Amino acid sequence: MRTKDEEKQEALFEATVRTVNKVGFASSSVAKIAKQAGVSPATLYIYYKNKEDLLISTYLNIKRRLSEVACRDIDETLPLRDNFRQVWFNLFWFTSRHPDYFQFAEQFSNSPYNDRINQKTVDKMFAPVADLIRRGIEMKVIKNMDVEIITAFVFYPAIILSNPRLCRNFDMSEHQIDQSFQLAWDAIKL
Repeated sequence: MRTKDEEKQEALFEATVRTVNKVGFASSSVAKIAKQAGVSPATLYIYYKNKEDLLISTYLNIKRRLSEVACRDIDETLPLRDNFRQVWFNLFWFTSRHPDYFQFAEQFSNSPYNDRINQKTVDKMFAPVADLIRRGIEMKVIKNMDVEIITAFVFYPAIILSNPRLCRNFDMSEHQIDQSFQLAWDAIKL
């Protein structure tokens, strides 16, 4: 059995994102992805069982990367708003630097493959953010609403505004980014 090479695995990840974004899930074959990655199709099977496993793993890899960035620098000693602002900015900058990941994740979320995701796995990745929301509710700093609703109102605007595919011809200044966060925060605070 051959050993796994992190560079090849990263190349397969990036090639999967590029290929799916270019031709869609149905037209993305193992051969096309392997060619884009510069490896043989047989090499792909060292890392993944099949195309479905590759696509699901790619989606979870994107979610893992996003969660690592989003949760970076959460500091319970800071005021709640400052932590929300940090998460918001982390999401904004990650999405603005990786719109291709967002495009893949968006397509995946709207595909039948999404039904094969264990949502608890994804929820666990973002547990620090959910904990931050619950803490804000307990402290009576933010509205007592479902965590998913709070998430949608405070964090999804960062993802949408930072994505040039969704906000064409819109270049946000630092001031506009601050104002955008404030609008999101105002939507959830008491």
